[in-house]
Amino acid sequence: MFSVASNAQEQNKDVHIYDPKADAATDIHNAVTLAHKLHKHVLLQIGGNWCIWCRRFNNLVTTDTTLRHVVDSNYVIVHVNYSPENKNLKVLESLSYPQRFGFPVFVILDDKGNRLHTQNSGYLEEGPGHSKKKVEEFLRQWSPAALDQGNYKG
Repeated sequence: MFSVASNAQEQNKDVHIYDPKADAATDIHNAVTLAHKLHKHVLLQIGGNWCIWCRRFNNLVTTDTTLRHVVDSNYVIVHVNYSPENKNLKVLESLSYPQRFGFPVFVILDDKGNRLHTQNSGYLEEGPGHSKKKVEEFLRQWSPAALDQGNYKG
Protein backbone atom coordinates (compact mmCIF):
# COMPACT_ATOMS: atom_id res chain seq x y z
CA MET A 1 0.00 0.00 0.00
CA PHE A 2 2.82 2.41 0.83
CA SER A 3 4.41 1.93 -2.60
CA VAL A 4 1.10 2.72 -4.33
CA ALA A 5 0.66 5.94 -2.36
CA SER A 6 4.30 6.86 -2.83
CA ASN A 7 4.09 6.13 -6.55
CA ALA A 8 0.97 8.31 -6.92
CA GLN A 9 2.74 11.18 -5.15
CA GLU A 10 5.79 10.78 -7.38
CA GLN A 11 3.58 10.92 -10.47
CA ASN A 12 1.98 14.12 -9.16
CA LYS A 13 5.40 15.77 -9.17
CA ASP A 14 5.01 15.99 -12.94
CA VAL A 15 2.02 18.29 -12.50
CA HIS A 16 3.07 21.90 -13.04
CA ILE A 17 0.47 24.22 -11.57
CA TYR A 18 2.89 27.07 -10.90
CA ASP A 19 5.12 28.85 -13.40
CA PRO A 20 8.32 30.16 -11.77
CA LYS A 21 8.84 32.43 -14.80
CA ALA A 22 5.42 34.07 -14.55
CA ASP A 23 5.13 37.73 -13.63
CA ALA A 24 2.83 37.42 -10.62
CA ALA A 25 2.13 41.16 -10.40
CA THR A 26 0.96 41.26 -14.02
CA ASP A 27 -1.04 38.04 -13.63
CA ILE A 28 -2.80 39.44 -10.56
CA HIS A 29 -3.50 42.76 -12.29
CA ASN A 30 -5.02 40.91 -15.28
CA ALA A 31 -7.08 38.68 -12.97
CA VAL A 32 -8.45 41.70 -11.09
CA THR A 33 -9.42 43.33 -14.40
CA LEU A 34 -11.20 40.16 -15.50
CA ALA A 35 -12.84 39.68 -12.09
CA HIS A 36 -14.19 43.23 -12.26
CA LYS A 37 -15.78 42.54 -15.66
CA LEU A 38 -17.23 39.24 -14.47
CA HIS A 39 -18.31 40.43 -10.98
CA LYS A 40 -16.07 37.85 -9.30
CA HIS A 41 -13.29 37.83 -6.73
CA VAL A 42 -9.71 36.75 -7.29
CA LEU A 43 -8.39 33.66 -5.55
CA LEU A 44 -4.62 33.62 -5.23
CA GLN A 45 -3.25 30.15 -4.59
CA ILE A 46 0.31 30.70 -3.42
CA GLY A 47 2.73 27.79 -3.40
CA GLY A 48 4.93 25.80 -5.72
CA ASN A 49 5.15 22.67 -7.80
CA TRP A 50 7.38 21.24 -5.05
CA CYS A 51 4.46 21.38 -2.56
CA ILE A 52 2.40 18.18 -2.29
CA TRP A 53 -0.36 20.03 -0.38
CA CYS A 54 -0.56 22.61 -3.18
CA ARG A 55 -1.02 19.83 -5.72
CA ARG A 56 -3.58 18.07 -3.51
CA PHE A 57 -5.66 21.24 -3.15
CA ASN A 58 -5.52 21.95 -6.87
CA ASN A 59 -6.54 18.38 -7.65
CA LEU A 60 -9.50 18.60 -5.26
CA VAL A 61 -10.92 21.86 -6.62
CA THR A 62 -10.41 20.88 -10.26
CA THR A 63 -11.79 17.32 -10.09
CA ASP A 64 -14.70 17.70 -7.66
CA THR A 65 -17.66 19.00 -9.68
CA THR A 66 -19.22 20.91 -6.77
CA LEU A 67 -16.00 22.71 -5.88
CA ARG A 68 -15.19 23.34 -9.55
CA HIS A 69 -18.60 25.00 -9.94
CA VAL A 70 -18.14 27.15 -6.81
CA VAL A 71 -14.70 28.28 -8.02
CA ASP A 72 -15.79 28.92 -11.61
CA SER A 73 -18.88 30.85 -10.50
CA ASN A 74 -17.12 33.12 -8.02
CA TYR A 75 -13.40 33.43 -8.68
CA VAL A 76 -10.64 34.12 -11.13
CA ILE A 77 -7.69 32.00 -9.99
CA VAL A 78 -4.02 32.96 -10.06
CA HIS A 79 -1.34 30.49 -9.03
CA VAL A 80 1.44 32.58 -7.49
CA ASN A 81 4.75 30.76 -7.49
CA TYR A 82 6.97 30.50 -4.42
CA SER A 83 10.13 28.51 -5.09
CA PRO A 84 13.90 29.01 -5.09
CA GLU A 85 13.63 30.13 -8.75
CA ASN A 86 11.13 32.87 -7.94
CA LYS A 87 9.78 33.68 -4.48
CA ASN A 88 7.72 36.68 -5.67
CA LEU A 89 8.75 38.52 -2.52
CA LYS A 90 7.55 41.97 -3.64
CA VAL A 91 4.09 40.60 -4.45
CA LEU A 92 3.95 38.72 -1.14
CA GLU A 93 5.04 41.87 0.70
CA SER A 94 2.15 43.75 -0.92
CA LEU A 95 -0.19 41.02 0.38
CA SER A 96 1.07 41.34 3.99
CA TYR A 97 3.37 38.28 3.89
CA PRO A 98 0.90 35.40 3.52
CA GLN A 99 3.79 32.91 3.33
CA ARG A 100 3.94 33.08 7.12
CA PHE A 101 1.11 30.52 7.12
CA GLY A 102 2.98 27.96 5.02
CA PHE A 103 1.89 26.56 1.69
CA PRO A 104 -0.42 26.55 0.03
CA VAL A 105 -1.84 29.78 1.33
CA PHE A 106 -4.84 31.51 -0.20
CA VAL A 107 -5.52 35.22 -0.58
CA ILE A 108 -8.90 36.55 -1.67
CA LEU A 109 -8.98 39.89 -3.50
CA ASP A 110 -12.10 41.78 -4.46
CA ASP A 111 -12.70 42.97 -8.03
CA LYS A 112 -10.72 46.14 -7.31
CA GLY A 113 -7.65 44.29 -6.03
CA ASN A 114 -8.24 44.90 -2.33
CA ARG A 115 -7.18 42.05 -0.06
CA LEU A 116 -10.22 40.67 1.71
CA HIS A 117 -8.84 37.61 3.43
CA THR A 118 -5.77 35.41 3.86
CA GLN A 119 -6.48 31.74 4.55
CA ASN A 120 -4.10 29.33 6.25
CA SER A 121 -4.70 26.07 4.36
CA GLY A 122 -3.99 24.02 7.49
CA TYR A 123 -7.51 24.84 8.67
CA LEU A 124 -8.89 23.24 5.51
CA GLU A 125 -7.00 19.96 5.87
CA GLU A 126 -8.44 16.65 6.88
CA GLY A 127 -6.45 13.42 6.91
CA PRO A 128 -4.13 13.13 3.92
CA GLY A 129 -5.80 15.97 2.01
CA HIS A 130 -8.22 18.86 2.25
CA SER A 131 -11.78 18.55 3.49
CA LYS A 132 -14.26 19.11 0.68
CA LYS A 133 -16.73 20.53 3.20
CA LYS A 134 -14.23 22.99 4.71
CA VAL A 135 -12.96 24.09 1.30
CA GLU A 136 -16.49 24.66 0.05
CA GLU A 137 -17.36 26.70 3.16
CA PHE A 138 -14.24 28.82 2.72
CA LEU A 139 -14.96 29.47 -0.96
CA ARG A 140 -18.62 30.29 -0.37
CA GLN A 141 -17.95 32.53 2.67
CA TRP A 142 -15.61 34.76 0.65
CA SER A 143 -17.63 34.79 -2.58
CA PRO A 144 -18.99 38.07 -3.96
CA ALA A 145 -22.56 37.11 -2.96
CA ALA A 146 -21.50 36.40 0.63
CA LEU A 147 -20.02 39.89 0.92
CA ASP A 148 -22.85 41.69 -0.90
CA GLN A 149 -24.31 44.17 1.60
CA GLY A 150 -27.69 43.90 -0.11
CA ASN A 151 -28.04 40.36 1.17
CA TYR A 152 -28.00 41.58 4.76
CA LYS A 153 -30.27 44.61 4.68
CA GLY A 154 -33.76 44.49 6.06
